[in-house]
Amino acid sequence: MNFLYQLAGIATAIAEDAAAGSEVLSDAEALAEVNPIVSIITTLLPMVLIFVVFYFMLIRPQQKKDKQVKEMLNNLKVSDRVCTIGGIYGTITQIKDDTITLSVGNQNMTMVVARWGIRSVEEVSIENDTESLN
Repeated sequence: MNFLYQLAGIATAIAEDAAAGSEVLSDAEALAEVNPIVSIITTLLPMVLIFVVFYFMLIRPQQKKDKQVKEMLNNLKVSDRVCTIGGIYGTITQIKDDTITLSVGNQNMTMVVARWGIRSVEEVSIENDTESLN
């Protein structure tokens, strides 16, 4: 019987608190009221983590790729076999500031392209002297 009185007393106390308008705070809300710096950190931490993931998954690899392309374009030299971004294969015959003259086709037609228009330098090995690159 004593147990029922205690249970009734607890239920009465809870009902009085709810009627008085006092709110029961969760642990996070109680901690935020105690220390506002903690609430700012818990708000900003997911955004910082997302930025770090984007940096290492997207930004950094693209910067490395851009650096490799820049090095390749700076190291071009006469007689390199190249492929343009349009898919044309040719041999470099002349290099000026931002333009490159290519020898293209069987008749060695010349073609002038922008330096940035070179996609890649092809590795060519000639197995016999009669083989033609163009």
